[in-house]
Amino acid sequence: MSDLLANLNPEQLQAVTLPPQHALVLAGAGSGKTRVLTTRIAWLVQTGQVDPQGVLAVTFTNKAAKELLARLSAMLPLSFNRSARGMWIGTFHGLCNRLLRAHHRDAGLPQLFQILDSGDQLAAIKRLLKALNVDDEKFPPRELQHFINGQKEAGLRPHAVEAWDDYTRRRVELYIEYESQCQRESVVDFAELLLRTYELLERNEPIRKHYQQRFRHILVDEFQDTNRLQYRWLKLLADTGRDGAAKLFCVGDDDQSIYRFRGADVGNMRDFEREFHVANVIRLEQNYRSHGNILDAANAIIRHNAGRLGKNLWTERGAGEPIRVFEACGDLDEARWIVDEIQSLVRDGMSRSGIALLYRSNAQSRVLEHQLFSSGISYRVYGGLRFFERQEIKHALAYLRLIANPDDDTAFSRVVNFPTRGIGARSIEALQDAARTWNSSLYAAVPHVAGKPGTVLAQFVRLVEDLRRDTAKLPLPELVDHVLDVSGLRNHFRNEKEGQERLENLDELINAAANFVAEAGVQADAQDMAHALLADFLAHASLEAGEHQADAGSDAVQLMTVHSSKGLEFDAVFLSGLEEGLFPHENSIMETEGLEEERRLMYVAVTRARQRLYLSFAQSRMLHGQTRYNLRSRFLEEIPEELTKWLSPPNPRTSAVRSGFGGYYQPSRGGVVAKAPEQPVSRSRDLGGLRVGQLVTHAKFGQGVIVAAEGSGSDARLQINFGAAGVKWLMLAVAKLDPA
Repeated sequence: MSDLLANLNPEQLQAVTLPPQHALVLAGAGSGKTRVLTTRIAWLVQTGQVDPQGVLAVTFTNKAAKELLARLSAMLPLSFNRSARGMWIGTFHGLCNRLLRAHHRDAGLPQLFQILDSGDQLAAIKRLLKALNVDDEKFPPRELQHFINGQKEAGLRPHAVEAWDDYTRRRVELYIEYESQCQRESVVDFAELLLRTYELLERNEPIRKHYQQRFRHILVDEFQDTNRLQYRWLKLLADTGRDGAAKLFCVGDDDQSIYRFRGADVGNMRDFEREFHVANVIRLEQNYRSHGNILDAANAIIRHNAGRLGKNLWTERGAGEPIRVFEACGDLDEARWIVDEIQSLVRDGMSRSGIALLYRSNAQSRVLEHQLFSSGISYRVYGGLRFFERQEIKHALAYLRLIANPDDDTAFSRVVNFPTRGIGARSIEALQDAARTWNSSLYAAVPHVAGKPGTVLAQFVRLVEDLRRDTAKLPLPELVDHVLDVSGLRNHFRNEKEGQERLENLDELINAAANFVAEAGVQADAQDMAHALLADFLAHASLEAGEHQADAGSDAVQLMTVHSSKGLEFDAVFLSGLEEGLFPHENSIMETEGLEEERRLMYVAVTRARQRLYLSFAQSRMLHGQTRYNLRSRFLEEIPEELTKWLSPPNPRTSAVRSGFGGYYQPSRGGVVAKAPEQPVSRSRDLGGLRVGQLVTHAKFGQGVIVAAEGSGSDARLQINFGAAGVKWLMLAVAKLDPA
């Protein structure tokens, strides 16, 4: 027993050895959360307080469940290891599957029911819409998928969903049809696993009592990531009104709750503390990962969030190095600086795999990947695809390849029915037969296909021919922009509930084209060589996409979004793009809950670093193929100056605070929009004498500050923060703006 509890700090020891009672453990980043959880289980078993079969432990990933089991096997004596197999340890979905398999008849399921993953579920919904002859543009399959899953995760069957309008009423009807289809085909989706298990336990008293009496201790990892239905599921098993009921031991960190978009509800932590009368809230604040300056910065940032349960990270490792901050002129300069610093770190002996490049949006990876590729530095995109391998980019490139070469059968096959235009498998088979008969490409064989298939295919050919004609003299960035619109790709992803990230990637493809033109040293509007430039650009994209990505475990720099970085740690972390509108993201700035989640995301990013933390931002960044001017992120302003070392002279013009911007508009606290630092715009842009950072007045929206500018002349647009009226994009030629 002394070996089991050895080397625990006082707070960890208190959590591990608590007597049987409900407990909430606030485990800060790098504070030994997994160790506490596993040691708690081992201590309960070895002290005879619970039989292994009386333990239920819930994790959020299969990887975490396997790690928990592996650690327990190492901690427990061999005699306990045999009986430890009776423990229920797994994810919510895995445990629900196990329970439903054991009680399939009571749950109304066949014994061999199958589980639909997210992709299978989407395919099933598409098949349903087609069978019912439903317009998939009015009811996009992915959006309907999110609607159905959202209702299930809220614990709502179709009859319980309130339909306030005809559109919602129709979605509820489709929800009913989807449920019937799943029941008929003996399949369940992920959300159904949890909902059906909850319903089974709620209505079947003998089964519910069996599990309530069996599980004496229920331990939950990453409690801040639970949704409302998962919390209700836990409450049902714990049975608060019964003597001798199971004790809940919940471990989490409200400061790392970053999955609200998936339904996670950080409020579950406060509800648990109140509803279960939790007397023991234990704070694990000693960090074993990072140096003091990094932790002090994280503490200073997260302190700005209201309603926290509260904790303050500290370490015995010393202050360490200051946080390095760099202000670049543009996003390309930022990427070059990052790569130069990486090369310096590697020369000094740091492994590439110990270095991470973090960014808020996936689209930001493109310019970083290009610079790493050009410098010959091996890298790996963690938890995702490299830029030119992403589905939406490959679709866009396929259209561009058809403009360059309509006889490209691979490109033709990829987009002939994407976005969907009624070209089915039979039409494609008829086209392939014609191509073989005439020994031609698919494109050239279209006139030889008869009937309705030939008519629909001919419409696609006309689309490609129109694109080839209309783009013949367009500058390359405008050519790409035009194709994204006319092909329907933008509109397709705009109709997806989570299509924003794909749209950002498509916009970044325009930036890639603009940068390619600049690096090629030609005029962007060189009309006589538009398609020749396109061919070179496509070759460039293929070369970068074809470059072998470093395998997992190899010595390669790690690239990832901040969301993907949660739970990981690195010797050196670069966090790029710290600009207002990018991080925090513009969609969250005017929403209190959204802004607080962005700040938690920043907290997660900062606490990934062990030794060195680099923070960077750019005065200007390419967006939609045009330059956008930025203020640096408020999160940078929230870090005490004494913790930082600027590697470039601080520029007061880009500061939202030091130049008297008033610390940005905060809707939760009221306030008046103040004047931002004025920034000169490009000389080629005519904005009627106005400047980014200038205070202006609008007849309808009132007083506001210009935070970004796009375009020039009659196409110029201004993004203006009007405080309570929100952030608006206005056409300069139409909006009547008066300098304040």
